[in-house]
This record gives sequence, C-alpha cells and structure tokens, in this order.
Amino acid sequence: MRRIPILDRLLLLIARGHASRMLRQFLTATRDARAVQDAALLSKLRRNADSDFGRAFGFASIRSYADYVRQVPILQYEDHQPYIERVKRGELSALFGAGQRVHMFALTSGTTNEPKYIPVTDDFLAETRRGWNACGVKALLDHPQAFLRPIVQVSSRMDESRTEAGIPCGAVTGLMAATQKRLVRRYYVTPLALAYIDDAAAKYYAIMRLAVPQDVAFIMTASPATVLSLARTADRHAAQLIRDIHDGTLWSALSIDASIRQAVRGLLKPSPATARRLERLLEQHGRLLPKHYWNLGFLGNWTGGSMGLYLREFPTYFGDTPVRDIGLLASEGRVTVPIEDHTPVGILDVMGHFFEFVPRDEYGSARPTVLRAGELEAGGEYFVLLTTSSGLYRYDLGDLVRMHGYAGEAPLLEFLSKGSHVASVAGEKLTEQQAILAMQHATDALGVHIDTFVLAPQWAEVPYYRLHVEAGQDWPADVTSLLAERLDQSLAAVNVEYASKRYSGRLGSVTLNVLPAGFLTAMDEDLRCRHRRGNEQYKHQYLYATPGADAAFPGAVVCASVKRTAAEGPFAAGSVRRPDASVRSQTEGG
Repeated sequence: MRRIPILDRLLLLIARGHASRMLRQFLTATRDARAVQDAALLSKLRRNADSDFGRAFGFASIRSYADYVRQVPILQYEDHQPYIERVKRGELSALFGAGQRVHMFALTSGTTNEPKYIPVTDDFLAETRRGWNACGVKALLDHPQAFLRPIVQVSSRMDESRTEAGIPCGAVTGLMAATQKRLVRRYYVTPLALAYIDDAAAKYYAIMRLAVPQDVAFIMTASPATVLSLARTADRHAAQLIRDIHDGTLWSALSIDASIRQAVRGLLKPSPATARRLERLLEQHGRLLPKHYWNLGFLGNWTGGSMGLYLREFPTYFGDTPVRDIGLLASEGRVTVPIEDHTPVGILDVMGHFFEFVPRDEYGSARPTVLRAGELEAGGEYFVLLTTSSGLYRYDLGDLVRMHGYAGEAPLLEFLSKGSHVASVAGEKLTEQQAILAMQHATDALGVHIDTFVLAPQWAEVPYYRLHVEAGQDWPADVTSLLAERLDQSLAAVNVEYASKRYSGRLGSVTLNVLPAGFLTAMDEDLRCRHRRGNEQYKHQYLYATPGADAAFPGAVVCASVKRTAAEGPFAAGSVRRPDASVRSQTEGG
C-alpha cells in the first residue's frame, strides 16, 4: 500500500476542513438564495460602475433588480464585443472599474466565424474556483477513498495566443491548473507541460504513459469523449505503453517537442514490476482497460444533453465506476454545482454569478418574460441569462435547462441543450448560421451553388455530421467527391470548437448522403402546409440539433470523406489541419 507522507496528512486535515467550510457556506447560501443573488448582482454593478460600459447603462443609479431590468436589456455577445475589443487592446476601463486586472481571455465558439473572448478577472477566477471547490469537495466527501491519491486532470494552454496588449488567450483550465493549491497540484499525474503538446494523439498517449502506472483516484475533465479517448489510447497502444513503463521512456515516435520531453523526463521512472503486472492483465483480458489496472473512486465529466450518449461506452472501459457530473459550465461561467452521482442535475451556483431565466416558449421574442431563480416551476424549461464578474450583463448564454425542484431557495437544474438551432455532440456548439456560412465557403471554393441542404449530427463511436443534398444538382462530377471534405474544412474554419474536436479525434469527418431529387423541397412544402403559425413563418432547417433527427431520410450513401474509426487516430486522412493557436477550442481541457 502506498504510504502517504505525514506532512500531506496534516495538510489534508487543514485543506479538508477549509473545503468543507466552503461547501457548508454554499449550502447555507442556497437557503437564502434570493438575498445572496441580490448581493451578487449589486456587488458586480458597484465594482464596475465607473467603467465606460457601466456609465453607458447607468450602473451608479441602480439600487434594485427592478432598476437593473429597466436600464439594461437582454444582451448578446455582440453587444459586449466593442468593449471587449478595447479590453483586448489594454483599455480595461472599457468594462472594468479601477483596481481590476485581466489575467487572460477564455476563448470559445461564437455564433459566426469569430471566437468569443471572455475576460478572466480576479473576481471571476475566484468565483470559478469556488464553484469547482464545491463540486470537488462534495465528490470527495462522497468517495473518501479518492483522498490523497493521484488525479488525472486534463487541461489546455492558457496562452494559445496573445492580444496586441500581450494578454494571453486560451483555456481557463490552464490558468486554474497553474494557480491550483500546491497540495492538490502535487497529486496531479501530469505536469503543466503536457498542455503544450499540440498533437492530440501524442497528448493522450503522454497522459496515459504517466497515469497508467499510478494508483489513480479519479479523472476530471469536461468531455466524456476525452475520458474515452484516454482509455482507448492506452488500450490501442498497450504493447508500446508497457515497453515505455518497463524502460522508463516516452515513445520516441510521438510528435512531442524536445523541451516538453525534457520537462517530463524526471517522471519517467522505469518500472519492470508494473510492466509485468500490465502484461499479465493484457494476457488475461485480451485488452488493457482502466477497470483492469485502476481502482477508481469516480469519474468527473459532463453527463447532460448529448454528452450522455458517451456514457453508454463507460462500463466497457471503467466497469461500474460512479460518474459525477461536473456541472453546467462554459467559458462564460458556471451555472450549477452537482451534488450526486449519475445525474446531470445540480444546484444553481447562487454565490457566483447573477442568474435570470427566459421560458422556452418565449425565447427570442421581443419582450419575453424574465424570471429570477426563485420563480421557476418544476418541470419548466428555461434559457439562462448571466451577469458575471467577467463583464457580461444579462448575457444570453443560449443554454436550455429543465428545473427539477428546489434545494432551499436555489433551483435544481439539468442542462438539456444549446439553443434549438445549435448542435453539439462533442461540445462543438455548431450553430445553423455557421453551417450555412461554411456551406457557402465550401461551394464558393468549388464553384457551385446549393440552395437547400441539411446537416445532421450522427451518433457513433466517433460522432460526425452527415450532409444531405438532393440529386440532380448541376455541378461537375468531381464536386460530389470533394463537397463533404470542403465542408468539413470550412466548418473548422468558422467554428473554433469544431476545429478542436476534429483535431483531437472527438469528431469524425463529414459524410455525404445524396437524396432523391426534390426530396427536401417536398419535405419543406409539407411542413410549411402543416405549420400552425402560417406559411410565412416557416423556414427551412439547415442544421438538425440531435442525432437521429434525420432517421426518416432515404438512403445513407456515403459518397465522400468516409468516417474514420477511433483506431485510425486523429486526422489520419489529414482533411483538416491543426487549428491555429488563435482559434483553438478553449471550452475545456483535452
């Protein structure tokens, strides 16, 4: 049995007591959520009242929520963007009051072809960390066997690029890992250097090279696709992995910079005994899976919305290991704090941001009803508005949630999906506008024109999108063989999240299905006639949001860009290049 240093035991008592107090503080806040939310709102407004944004909306005169609603309308990212662009140039007073600093910008996909830049301030970082601590300590208290054991925590770079003022832009997970408490960080299996491995396949292997020999307690990352990719990488390269563990090496064929290899060299201890144990497991089971070599306490990742589809594969790799959702969170901020295994439902993080909700049926209308946290009804579905310490106010997050009751005065919420015209099977958050724009780019490059198409997500071991077009198009013969590939490249160009998921192998390439001539036209005419609000309200849907929505379409003839299997590895066909640093996905590590 691994011996735990006495100092670590003492530090654990202190850290556990501190974390438990933070959890109690959060749970206490849920019992008086309305007052806590009022305080959260007013503190954010007071802090930035003398910013240019604050003066434009009269923050100094706001004394109540009613004042806030009267003076600040529901806003989109585009409404904040002119101020954020100034902050990127170093003009912090555009969004923030005196004495504040911006550590970095978290990047995430926008609605068109430009990523969003979310400022990460001291207060935003503190609120983010407090939410993570509440999630983490509750999971550890529920699974005490995971205390003081190694952690697989996947993060990405916080400095993929820099603004003209030198402010880093990247993944907030990188900043969180870099500023984590020393006691926690010493139990991370992987050093920060691995976040700088650009090749996704090499990064997964390097993580597992360091993790497999350890007594890992849990894996923590946002996407369950990343968790599966790690497990599949170790299984696929079991023989090489065992050799590396035996010899104390890191596969020389991997595309890993020499400086990173040097940074991890001291962690690559030869372990013949561990290699022999793994060889026996491989011989016994015919595969090398985490349920064979680890005794995990739990897995921490998203389980709601389309992410739940990945969980079907978890028992194969992880047996009956409990799965704890990490909460509804995005680059813009955390919404919920989960407190139980095997459910995406969590408590609204009332101590972090200020929240408002728009009923699903009124979303997008000119004057929707806007509700506060204590006004939601069980079973109701709502879109979330955020006011945060990153300078976002009444910000339309675009996330749809279902309300499951209350914990004190705080609602229990489950993430359902992005907006009705957003697809996200691997966290790519692809919008219909982006699908249309990418198709325009692809067809312009090929010198053809397509009026009507449908792009639909497909569920598989590696999810992907299928492009449906009608036969009888007036185009050259070679267009059929190139269209799906060009669309795939264009989607990566207009959506930072899509590019990252393709590059890391969490999304497969686009496939093409040629429908009978006139099929989509006839389908639209039928739907138009049946549309209850009148023909003029009906619009063709270019992007389907959920896998299976196109199940009734005839044929599934894949004419180009045949979907890769997981065994082929990321970008085996090379159809999409590595995304530029300035537009890499930053929603989550890995």
